[in-house]
Amino acid sequence: MTNRLSLLMVFLILATVCLAQEGLSVQNKGKQKWPAAEAQKIYLSACSVVQREFGSNRPVAPRVTLVLGASKNEVWFQGQEIRLTKWDRYAFAQGVVWLAFVDLMPSQQRLAIAKRAVTLGGSIGIVNGVQARSDSMDCASATFVPSQEMLRMTGER
Repeated sequence: MTNRLSLLMVFLILATVCLAQEGLSVQNKGKQKWPAAEAQKIYLSACSVVQREFGSNRPVAPRVTLVLGASKNEVWFQGQEIRLTKWDRYAFAQGVVWLAFVDLMPSQQRLAIAKRAVTLGGSIGIVNGVQARSDSMDCASATFVPSQEMLRMTGER
């Protein structure tokens, strides 16, 4: 019984590591030196922290592409990219946390929660910068478009 339990634990740990390794890829535009092992550890740690912090029952391991040599530090949500001018462990960790958080909640669930927030928040809401009454607003078709400033990573620590 103990051997089976040990074997199961080893299998689960290996499966988690394998999934996470598939989750992180790197594009190095400037052929910069960067610590691959540290990036992998930070990726695993950030995913684990987000999963624990929000009590998720399913593993959090978004597919993330780290782009080194970008023109500015930012997170590109559509492509699930963390774009950095040069390797910065803090900016990378921040980007992984953002993408892991987005991975926690499917878009349909986010839209349902937004609709409930508008309904509970009263009859006035703002969607895409336009004030609208909740009885005339269709949250299912509303699209949240983050501003460039919201997407830009500040690099603050």
